[in-house]
Amino acid sequence: MIRAARPDDVPTIAALIRDLAEYEHLAHEVVLDEAVLAEHLFGTRPYAEVLIAEDDDGQAVGFALFFHNFSTFLGRPGIYLEDLFVRPEARSHGLGKALLVELVRLAQARECGRIEWAVLDWNEPSIAFYQSLGAAPKDEWVLYRLTGEPMDALADA
Repeated sequence: MIRAARPDDVPTIAALIRDLAEYEHLAHEVVLDEAVLAEHLFGTRPYAEVLIAEDDDGQAVGFALFFHNFSTFLGRPGIYLEDLFVRPEARSHGLGKALLVELVRLAQARECGRIEWAVLDWNEPSIAFYQSLGAAPKDEWVLYRLTGEPMDALADA
């Protein structure tokens, strides 16, 4: 079952984020605070949304965290899929695809022109999965990130 996250899901979402970070060998980068996460997901100005995948017993075993962006070329909103993760023990049951199907349905209902995401270049199982669904890499684009001290320094310029 796929459903929209609720405020009482924040501890579960945080646990899934930590599980994803472990899988991606990036656990050392996780510094999230659950209260701040709750405010940004369910506060007065939500910045992101979450879909939860549950197994047959109603246990959360996966999630998709996404937010809106905008395509100037299309003149329409889009969705950026920040994270898609299904716990390893729950894989191969169609939950990853079900999360993406629900996200596509939301995007179409909201008149979005596209859905985009990034995948680590070593994550061959995910790359193969996305390509099996018809997704294509955008190799001509290079992702840039500004964070931490460089971001603070630019703000002070």
